[in-house]
Amino acid sequence: GFFIDGKFSSTADRQTQDVTDSKAAVVCSTVCAKDEDVASAASSAAGGFKTWSELSCYQRAKVLLKLASVLQRHSQCVSELCELSQSSVSPAVLIRLAQYYASWAQLRDTLMPEWIPQGVVAVVVSDDCSIYFLLLKVLPALAMGNAVIVVPGKTTALPALLLAQLFMEAGIPAGVLNVVTGSEASLGAKVAQNPQVNYLTYSGRQQTGEALAKAVAGWGVPMSFSLSLSSVCPFIIFDSADLDSAVDGVIELAFKKKRDFQWVLCVQESVLDIVVARLKLRMNGMKCVPLATEADRNLIDAAVQEAQQQGATLIQSCPPGTGALYPPTVLCGLAPSCESVMSPPPGPVLPLISFRSSAEGVTLGNHSPHGQAASIWTEDLTLALESAKSLCVGSVWVNCHSVMDPALPLCGRRESGNCTDGGREGLYQFLRLSHSPSLPHSSPSPINYADFGSAASKFMIPEGFDPSSVPRFYSQFVGGQLRKADSGCSKSVLAPGGAVLAQCPDGGRKDVRNAVEAAIKVQPGWMKKSPVARSQSLYSLADGLDKRRRDLAVSIQTQTGISLEEAEKEVQLSISGLSDWAARCDKEQGGTPFLPQSGYPLSSPEALGVVGVILPNSKPLLSLVSLLGAAIAMGNAVVMVPSEKYPLPALEFIQVLQASDIPGGLVSIITGGRDQLTQALANHSVIQSIWYWGSKEGCQFLQYSCVSPLKRLWLHCEEEEEEREAGQNWTSSNPSLQEELWRKAVVWKSIWIPTA
Repeated sequence: GFFIDGKFSSTADRQTQDVTDSKAAVVCSTVCAKDEDVASAASSAAGGFKTWSELSCYQRAKVLLKLASVLQRHSQCVSELCELSQSSVSPAVLIRLAQYYASWAQLRDTLMPEWIPQGVVAVVVSDDCSIYFLLLKVLPALAMGNAVIVVPGKTTALPALLLAQLFMEAGIPAGVLNVVTGSEASLGAKVAQNPQVNYLTYSGRQQTGEALAKAVAGWGVPMSFSLSLSSVCPFIIFDSADLDSAVDGVIELAFKKKRDFQWVLCVQESVLDIVVARLKLRMNGMKCVPLATEADRNLIDAAVQEAQQQGATLIQSCPPGTGALYPPTVLCGLAPSCESVMSPPPGPVLPLISFRSSAEGVTLGNHSPHGQAASIWTEDLTLALESAKSLCVGSVWVNCHSVMDPALPLCGRRESGNCTDGGREGLYQFLRLSHSPSLPHSSPSPINYADFGSAASKFMIPEGFDPSSVPRFYSQFVGGQLRKADSGCSKSVLAPGGAVLAQCPDGGRKDVRNAVEAAIKVQPGWMKKSPVARSQSLYSLADGLDKRRRDLAVSIQTQTGISLEEAEKEVQLSISGLSDWAARCDKEQGGTPFLPQSGYPLSSPEALGVVGVILPNSKPLLSLVSLLGAAIAMGNAVVMVPSEKYPLPALEFIQVLQASDIPGGLVSIITGGRDQLTQALANHSVIQSIWYWGSKEGCQFLQYSCVSPLKRLWLHCEEEEEEREAGQNWTSSNPSLQEELWRKAVVWKSIWIPTA
């Protein structure tokens, strides 16, 4: 049955689905939830949240500590049930999770006084996600004071139901943790669509995550995704590695029945023959590995046949038989573009590619569209650290693999996820600032996603037009140069009274493409600059803004209709804000988390890459400078879309950018229709994050579209916020606003170096 409101419940007329063991024998059946079960769970969670959030930090921490002792007492039962349902995990790992998050539950109000829980959190995992990744979502959500509705996958359903019962034994109030079972994609969407649910987080395969995001888009629920199970990760062996240890690592990692990630073996050419010979020796006589399903056998056979047609040679422990068993296999001599490298088949099949130099090895490591983790093997510490820094992944293990601990941030990059799990950094997805507006709950709008933004009106400058009738023609700022829109179209900029103030370009998809091409050329160099050098560039930008304060104040007054005194105050706050970000450049850093294992962990923030920003109407200059400062201070490039209603302050700010020593192309400012440019930013695969202030329909479109390619989203429904007078307070001096901006501008990388 389901676990709702602190007890198990089941209804006779529900459909069931079988849970099978590793031999395909039916262990038991779980019940599939209906709409009324979802409503009951959401109502229970809303009541549980009220009770749980009113408890003190000490009381919540006490429950999680009690859970650790309960897990210890029932460790054999937990272990056997996880093994039976093919979701094996060591009880010691679960105990460590409970103890770690109990301490954060105790410290929440002390270290995060401005942050409050999201409310009711829906945690959805796919069928083959492990219980560890499920609890890496559930426990921090509970520790931060949220109530949780769990929608487990088939393999985690039984352990999740058992853990819910153990939570009750630990003393958690009824309703704080609820478990409903069924088809994770459709059931997860029903849970998230309930108006009492405030946040959705998902862990598992990309296909299920995409379906879930599209079903929930427009319901006003923020979403985060950890797509580790679909991630392809490099296992890189340099010629300076201890080859015996590296080959042992390959055998341990690649030929298990169930893997958390897909792996590709990359070996330096100078030691390729030695590694292949040792692999053959170690694989000789290894038993066939059971496949998850018989359908996987067809996928493996097709992938191996295609690889052989492309010139690959096989290393196999024994000849393949028939059925749902397959021998450990290495596909040697593949090209990086081969389908088996880009998307390895399931089961015990490992693609192998070679590289010549260390730099080429790192390039191959970044070849995949994913960015979850990497394992690098070398005895050269300098090479290890340089390679770890250059790899675009969230976790790097040096001379080891799969080191998991809740203190280490696990942060997906690119197609591997848009959130951080683990560490202090992983707690913030379950929190929001007390004064920060949330998305409004409502039903989705009827949107044609394919045509979104394409109906924007265009105004072509007619032949014989008298330029003297318009005070000024502005250009947009793309790639460090002033340019007209690629389409040749323009828009009228109107004063509050309706008079035409100027003409500005009506940018589109090609302008965004040009801006991103310029950004990716300059952003890596900007990111590698020392924080001190970036700081000096920002101070230079603030100084240029100060020199043009009068012109900018007049443009704000003319465009928005506020008094000159208020406009001058906004300019002064903008100068102060830029100076703050200049000062923070070399102050924000990572650290060395404390882990129970013997080793040296590192955790550090890194730039996202290229960020798209659709600016709000409120405070058109101050909001631009605040968001621009946060993004480029952390090493990002930005493509900014000024307020469609008030673009003049941003266009005047272009002259400040031109006079500064900010590299050309790092910042682009494109004017035009908000929906049209939002669509162009969302569909560009290079842009890693979008910060959006705009309409409800725009928020819905981004949630629907930005799961493929996956992007980090920071969404604000400005129209609803203006009605509720609950928008972002850009004039606030509260340091938590800058902290939130900083956290949105970085991703986290953890590096683990074992010691003797």
